[in-house]
Amino acid sequence: MHRSIVFVAMALFLLSCNENVVTSDMESISGVWNKNEPVVFTIPQQDSIKAYDLFITVRNNNEYKFNNLFLITALDYPNGKTVTDTLEYRMANPDGSWLGNGIGSVKESKLWYKQNFTFTEQGSYRIRISHALRNNGEVDGVTNLEGITDVGYSIEKQGQ
Repeated sequence: MHRSIVFVAMALFLLSCNENVVTSDMESISGVWNKNEPVVFTIPQQDSIKAYDLFITVRNNNEYKFNNLFLITALDYPNGKTVTDTLEYRMANPDGSWLGNGIGSVKESKLWYKQNFTFTEQGSYRIRISHALRNNGEVDGVTNLEGITDVGYSIEKQGQ
């Protein structure tokens, strides 16, 4: 009986953590993430009046060699317009310890993408996420990025 109570309490805690999430998706990266192969998600129709907070979720392991992460995101609107952003996120502390959450070698980072965003157009939106990392002093970027295990997005009720 005691185990049942602990299990129910843990399940309620996990569900309450996600009560603000309207929709989310995650895609696994097998081995390496090629800079020419964006992770693509189709976002289901959202309420066009409500404002939302959008996040990018990244999971990395100890094979990730950088302390930051550069992403290029392209948000495709239903009418054909595309808004592209270049984003930089810090992934590690100066001592090399990861900033993400998790037990073991895989850490998950929830990264701000857009705040107070409204899906003003009817139809499906699409988000494309690519990495844009470079080694210091090199002109050409890293083609095959190691250490990123999953990439995803989440849309949450605004201001929660």
